[in-house]
Amino acid sequence: MSQNGHDGSIRNGLTYAEAGVDIDAGNAMVEAIKPLVRATRRPGADGTIGGFGGLFDLKAAGYVDPILVAANDGVGTKVKIAIETGHHETIGIDLVAMCVNDLVVQGAEPLFFLDYYATGKLDPREGALVVQGIVDGCRQAGCALLGGETAEMPGLYGNGDYDLAGFAVGAAERGRLLPRADIRPGDALLGLPSSGVHSNGFSLVRKIVAAAGLDWNATAPFAPEKRLGIALLEPTRIYVRQLLGALRRTDAIKGLAHITGGGFIDNIPRILPEGTAARLDLAAILPLPVFGWLARVGGVDAGEMLRTFNCGIGMVVVVEAGQVETVTDALIAEGETPVLIGDVIAAGDGPRVVTTGELRL
Repeated sequence: MSQNGHDGSIRNGLTYAEAGVDIDAGNAMVEAIKPLVRATRRPGADGTIGGFGGLFDLKAAGYVDPILVAANDGVGTKVKIAIETGHHETIGIDLVAMCVNDLVVQGAEPLFFLDYYATGKLDPREGALVVQGIVDGCRQAGCALLGGETAEMPGLYGNGDYDLAGFAVGAAERGRLLPRADIRPGDALLGLPSSGVHSNGFSLVRKIVAAAGLDWNATAPFAPEKRLGIALLEPTRIYVRQLLGALRRTDAIKGLAHITGGGFIDNIPRILPEGTAARLDLAAILPLPVFGWLARVGGVDAGEMLRTFNCGIGMVVVVEAGQVETVTDALIAEGETPVLIGDVIAAGDGPRVVTTGELRL
């Protein structure tokens, strides 16, 4: 232990460990996750870590004239529920999902993923659980975990706190990118179901839970067989394999929209040409029970729900007019359960999303 001298200087010298950073713990975590990372090997990547950078061979992955597509994201305040419940096994799936779903909507196959894990005090076991979730997500998406960074920053994060960021890179052959330029009025909109709240709107979710006076260990009012914290930690669905499979089966998919922050209202217009809008039939959307509970307990109106949450639809597919059955069959063949939720209409200078019917919350 170091001591102060009469002039205020530190005798014997301080160590990095005394400042709160345990290099040995970091090394132990790297060794613990090496076999996990190897499980994400795929053509183009060997799945090893420990060097200063990761390598990926596009030619070995089978690409001839590729365009690279990159995305990064986090999981927002959903991570607070993982921390407060002590359940860290699935938050890494969310991290991967938020990035790779943003790649596939552009027609790109996710190739590799990198993570950034920052904490005040590194717990190698907890960190390994987070990475296990990242590995699970990478395997679902078919991409390699190519590397990452673990940062121990005492004083910046509180005891037990951590945050995550993810970075994904994918590729598509030139000319196969989405959305297509020929999206036009008359095209149909199919919705693919979500698994729950996914990873958006959790500042509002946490506020509603607090207002209801519920503990994370309480029985979930919308899922009586689960504790509330576990139910809300249901990981974000990864749509990559299903959508890439459907894109190989048919050329009638014109665009894809990942329903994340901003809900339907902000995300669908991102892929629509100027002068067009999405017309949603709210009666065709079947919200999961969690959304009805959030709306009732929080007094959240339907408009706010549509702009904050996915309301049970995690991905929207724009389908060429007259090809709904073909695309529906292709998605079903890939394990999806698409629902017709609307169409593209002419909008002029009007709103980019209009609705009919009522959301059944």
